Amino acid sequence: MSDVLAGRIEEGEIQVFSADTIDGETWSNEGGDVRARMEQHERWFLYITEELVPRIHELNDRRGVWNAGPGIMTFGCSMGAYHAGNLYFRRPDLFDRNLSLSGMYDTKGMMGDYHDDLTYNNSPAEFLNEMPDDHPWMERYRHGKCVICVGQGAWEGPMIESTGRLDEVVKRRNLPVWVDYWGYDVNHDWPWWYRQTEYFLPWLLDE
Repeated sequence: MSDVLAGRIEEGEIQVFSADTIDGETWSNEGGDVRARMEQHERWFLYITEELVPRIHELNDRRGVWNAGPGIMTFGCSMGAYHAGNLYFRRPDLFDRNLSLSGMYDTKGMMGDYHDDLTYNNSPAEFLNEMPDDHPWMERYRHGKCVICVGQGAWEGPMIESTGRLDEVVKRRNLPVWVDYWGYDVNHDWPWWYRQTEYFLPWLLDE
């Protein structure tokens, strides 16, 4: 993906910060205790929001390059798409844009029938559905930019289903989320994510 973004990085249009995940201890740890997995994920989420985001602001403030333009955009593919979407929808006070490609947006596909406060808080399709109309996040969403994209080709089945559930929720709540379903030849694979990134990024970066 760095090749796709290289020109914009070199021109100073964007910066890219890449954060390691701990999915092997959380979402992919199928034999582990589910509550412990969710607690570990929550620690990772708090690292991103309480340590990485302030560090990004600190670095830019020190260099004098932070301005009133676009803020921080979350971005990811596959499992990264889930993380990006979850960060954006949980903390729109920190993130004002999102690009999620081929992700799932509820925990059912990864945690099965297990449900508690942490699975709820990390399932955008669920908590957006029940969020009060007067919640301050609603106004944040309406001033943000969000793309949820999925192909309809090989290996995209669970992602199509989960994207569809989120799509129903954001339409019902009248939230400005661009949900885009690409063709039946569009597989869950990097060549398509490169093309989707190039397609959506100009709109996301346009003020």
